[in-house]
Amino acid sequence: MWSQIGQGFMNGFQFFINCGATVMLPVIITIVGLIFGLKITQAFKSGLTLGIGFAGIKLVLDFMTTNVGPAAKAMVERTHVHLNALDVGWGSIAAVTWASPIIAILIFVILLINIVLLVLKLTHTLDVDIWNYHHMAIVGIMVYFVTHNVFLGVGATTVTAIFTFKLSDWSQPIVEKFFGMPGVSLPTISALSSLVIAVPMNWVLDKIPFFKNSKFTIKDAQKYLGFFGDSMIMGLIIGLAIGGLAGYDLQKVLQLGVSMSAVLVLIPKMTAMFMEGLMPISSAAQKWSQNKFKGRKLFIGLDAAVVVGNPDVITTALIIIPLTIAMAIFLPGNRVLPFADLAVVPFRVALVVALTNGNLLKNIVIGLVVTASLLWCGSATAPVLTAIAKSVGIKLTTGGSMLISSFAATSMIQSFIVYFAFTYHPEICVPILLLVIAGIWYYYDKIKKINVSIDENKN
Repeated sequence: MWSQIGQGFMNGFQFFINCGATVMLPVIITIVGLIFGLKITQAFKSGLTLGIGFAGIKLVLDFMTTNVGPAAKAMVERTHVHLNALDVGWGSIAAVTWASPIIAILIFVILLINIVLLVLKLTHTLDVDIWNYHHMAIVGIMVYFVTHNVFLGVGATTVTAIFTFKLSDWSQPIVEKFFGMPGVSLPTISALSSLVIAVPMNWVLDKIPFFKNSKFTIKDAQKYLGFFGDSMIMGLIIGLAIGGLAGYDLQKVLQLGVSMSAVLVLIPKMTAMFMEGLMPISSAAQKWSQNKFKGRKLFIGLDAAVVVGNPDVITTALIIIPLTIAMAIFLPGNRVLPFADLAVVPFRVALVVALTNGNLLKNIVIGLVVTASLLWCGSATAPVLTAIAKSVGIKLTTGGSMLISSFAATSMIQSFIVYFAFTYHPEICVPILLLVIAGIWYYYDKIKKINVSIDENKN
């Protein structure tokens, strides 16, 4: 009897998988919402909204790859610049993540890790930003896809989550000081991962008086920006440039320009449906967590979107965006054609700006190194990401061997390091990674804390 029940369960589970992500996603999110105490109507509406958002992402992605894929291929052939991995944007990658058959397991693993760390007082960050769990989950999904080992996949997401929550704790003081947000941390990997590069680079640049004492200000930079910083205009310019380099006639160049402008407007709108669907669940998760951890010092973990509107952040991003496009062409080993995720460069530089206390010259130098790492890591993992997208039902009608990539997923240095450790001789690399994380943990929780206490006593 039990075997028949088990088989019936597996058949039902397989039925939903075969229905595809647009059906499976609403079911998963409805269940998650019910667990956190939402009414069945609220939970189902949230799930259905996410399903609609995923369907919209698929349509926009197909439209984009249909238009820019052949143009990018022609550009490569004419210019001999081998950029065959199209940046389709973090929203598309998030859709791929939430459509994975193991996403439900990984979401509960991340939530459980946060709760356990809070209970053990190993973190002060209460991450209520359920939406951005996808940044941690995609690492495990990619590891699982490569290794076909669910334990390695869960392990990769576990390590990513633990390091993310600790980075949130360690970076909370600069968030509070620079952005004026007491009691808030930012456990968003798309912002946090930059600190893995920015912290050592900032230490080095502080030893060089030219960078440390730079007087180049935001007002100096803003004189040259404004109209061209709009994502709509950015998409138009990029589309026109690709069409021109592809050798298209004027009519097709103009059509591609408007099409790419439309994509940069539509992708955020479709992505917004994901966030709209998850907002009720995020609020319910926040209430549930606060009830369980009364009387504790907590940092509320929010989406880094709350700080990217800062003038220093926007100015730095608008300077880095065109430099990133130029760098993509000449950077050795790069295969990524930057496009959709140029709009989220502010997320990648937000905590860099806070770390340097707004030193614009240091922001630009560190920001370019960060975006170079995004291009390299994105190039390395584009084949896997493309295969996963196809496996969840996204048809990439690029008319050739075009791959997809993004400035999200394992393009981010923190996520890439974990992905690499769990897929390349994990029996050796994973222990080394854990030792490095343990060393960083000890330094920031023990040594640096002691040094801060000594400095405060002197004052």
